Amino acid sequence: MTDLSYSWPLILRSDQLTLRPLRLRDRRAWNRVRASNRDWLSKWEATRPNVPGEDPTRGLPSFRAMVRAHRHEGRALRSITLTIWYQGNLVGQISMGGITFGALRGAHIGYWIDQKFANLGITTQAVSIVTKYAFDELFLHRIEINCDRRMIHREEWLKRLVIFSKVREHGFCILMVNGEITSVL
Repeated sequence: MTDLSYSWPLILRSDQLTLRPLRLRDRRAWNRVRASNRDWLSKWEATRPNVPGEDPTRGLPSFRAMVRAHRHEGRALRSITLTIWYQGNLVGQISMGGITFGALRGAHIGYWIDQKFANLGITTQAVSIVTKYAFDELFLHRIEINCDRRMIHREEWLKRLVIFSKVREHGFCILMVNGEITSVL
């Protein structure tokens, strides 16, 4: 195995997409796309649960604080959050969080996309780029993408992801045990 290849800021590209960290100068584009997609995204995005001991009136961080938090987590290689740029437009965001090394070597992926750019293959391409990076550069063994129940019937979406070729190649690889990738059900 070669050495882990990672530096921040991480920028990943394909022929059509650029995935890069959110910058302070992206504020106007970010606010525009988030505002115009508020109703669309409210159907999909997770919300903060009510947890005993937490202040339920605490709001979301400011844009500046969000950029700073993403940068901090990215540099620490705990979570990589990248904006999705297509034809010069900010069209979404993809995050690979919960990055774990050691025996587990895994992470999870979440994302959102501007409604105007949904169903064009942009999200699938972004997931493929990040998944390939995770497997080939970070040497992760497992990527989780939690799917809303309403999307489960969309098998054609699932078939397009690179991750399934890796699952077929390695089985349901979860842990490194005694120097070997071990399938765990």
